[in-house]
Amino acid sequence: MHHTQIHAADETSVKAPTRRALAKQQTRAKVLAAARRLFSEQGYEGATIRDIASAAGMSTGAVFANFTDKSDLFREIMLADMGSLAEAMAEAAAQGNGPQDSLLRLFVAGYRFYQTQLPLARAAFSVGWSPVDGPALRNAAQVQTMLGVITDQIRKGEESGELVMGAASALRAQMLFDAYLSNFDQAIFQGWTIEALEERANEQIAILLAGARKS
Repeated sequence: MHHTQIHAADETSVKAPTRRALAKQQTRAKVLAAARRLFSEQGYEGATIRDIASAAGMSTGAVFANFTDKSDLFREIMLADMGSLAEAMAEAAAQGNGPQDSLLRLFVAGYRFYQTQLPLARAAFSVGWSPVDGPALRNAAQVQTMLGVITDQIRKGEESGELVMGAASALRAQMLFDAYLSNFDQAIFQGWTIEALEERANEQIAILLAGARKS
């Protein structure tokens, strides 16, 4: 009997934190969903913690119990998106035929990803270049993953013999990533279509790979 009681107590002690953890997870998810919607509609500066809490149907205290501040909340949304984006880029590149095609496909995958949420992308770039909150986004592991997907396409091109082995590969990959990012100016602020972005990206990639192609 004594053994049974201990066993029951053990089960209770395991279940209780699990329920609390689940409740906390659901609260965080609800706050993140509300924040994503408000950041998309009002931008980073326009959305307040009070508005986000109200949209999530909870107090500001409940929000602060889960997130340090607004930048913490925004960063979590951005990091989740960048992780998903890195996967989408890798999948798109895998369908390509050679480095030029693979890189173009991954660029376009990125533009399509943000096409339906341009205000959120605008907020991301605004925060990304701020001196206070920017470094945490720019130096995130997810950014390195995206850069790694680009680097992989160069490496595959070298292995297939299309590109010269080690022709400033790391710098070339970074310049390709910078070119990819530069087109968000046209996408977000100038309203370019995916087709126009694809054409521009194709030319950029051709120029940046030209010095590495085997003659």
